[in-house]
Amino acid sequence: MLDKNGIAKRIAKEVKDGYYVNLGIGIPTLVANFVRDDIQVEFQSENGVLGMGPFPWEGEEDADIINAGKQTITTLPGASFFDSSLSFAMIRGQHVDLTILGAMEVADNGDIANWKIPGKMVKGMGGAMDLVASAENIIVAMMHTNKAGQSKLLKKCSLPLTGVRCVKKIVTNLAVLEVTGDGFLLLERAPGVSVETIREATEGRLIVPEKVPEMAL
Repeated sequence: MLDKNGIAKRIAKEVKDGYYVNLGIGIPTLVANFVRDDIQVEFQSENGVLGMGPFPWEGEEDADIINAGKQTITTLPGASFFDSSLSFAMIRGQHVDLTILGAMEVADNGDIANWKIPGKMVKGMGGAMDLVASAENIIVAMMHTNKAGQSKLLKKCSLPLTGVRCVKKIVTNLAVLEVTGDGFLLLERAPGVSVETIREATEGRLIVPEKVPEMAL
């Protein structure tokens, strides 16, 4: 079973040389820490940063340099800062190759809910609405079940949707899954996790090939 860093490390394998990548709040922000050193990647944050690096070491934080989640970040040589209108023009113009988001629920048709729980105060949908509407390659980083042990990979989302039929792949603490027209296709198992455990933790339609490899990190 993976922890949050393990999920981020596995997703980092999906990042290719030359990609422009948007990292959402939560687990996705950890992905920058695990990208291979031999490839060139530009990380974008919708608050107006291009060229984000790993998180700063303790004591080296600069409170003026933050990501969309208000976490302090580092920037790489050549990084740039710009206003929200330019940032969202980049997103809406489909100039981002890969979007990595967290989610509260994902349906087996690719619907995603990641912005609101009814009855709880939120400031708004934020950039997630634009990201899921514009990006062609969306990977979700999430825990397979909630704190009560209930599946977050569902037949149909119960929470307000952020986007419809947009998620391509999901990496959880239990598995790597691809969203297909017939449900969640199980691609890889987390170390030490059985297919049966994944099956029990998945409410939505699950397609299990004859052989499911254990993921290599």
